[in-house]
Amino acid sequence: MEKTVFYILKIKGKAKIPDYIQVRDENFTLIGYFRPDRDEKIDKTFNNEAFSEKIREMIPGIPYGKIQKVEM
Repeated sequence: MEKTVFYILKIKGKAKIPDYIQVRDENFTLIGYFRPDRDEKIDKTFNNEAFSEKIREMIPGIPYGKIQKVEM
């Protein structure tokens, strides 16, 4: 089975703009953009419950502005 690679980037919001998470594929094409507190958007972006749960667990530990590689 082939591994799927994603890159996660956590962006710090300012003032009234909330934090956001960018999800990019192996070519760095943007495939998802959501607020970390929006579980339904996480599920819609990945369409895989196990992977969505893994991302939810990772989000608090990802430093702002650092790209995190995720394989599934």
